[in-house]
Amino acid sequence: MKNGIIARVGVAVAAVLGFCIVFTGLRLGTAGTYYYTRIDNSKIKENDASGGVVNFKGSMDYLYTLPAYNEKGREKEITFGTSRQLREGAFLRLTVSPLRGVVEWKEVEYEELSADVREMFGK
Repeated sequence: MKNGIIARVGVAVAAVLGFCIVFTGLRLGTAGTYYYTRIDNSKIKENDASGGVVNFKGSMDYLYTLPAYNEKGREKEITFGTSRQLREGAFLRLTVSPLRGVVEWKEVEYEELSADVREMFGK
């Protein structure tokens, strides 16, 4: 009897922990960190269907691999896809998810960048 209760409690605890792990993993997939980059169209590649980048909302015809900087100015090389060539020299804010990579990009003005990031671009 006592062993049966302990076993049920153990199963319940394991189920709750499993749910928490799965929920946390899903949240990590949607949360993002901002990185900032400047478009350099000399670094663009045309994406083929077997390139590993999937966009279920449409095609990702172009791949950019560019240096990007977080708010503190730390550099990271980031690859992301677009459906069109972007404006040369434009500054982008990339939302980067740990599990999914770049989930969103938005063009921003130079003045919107933090001082540390502006220093990295040296405009």
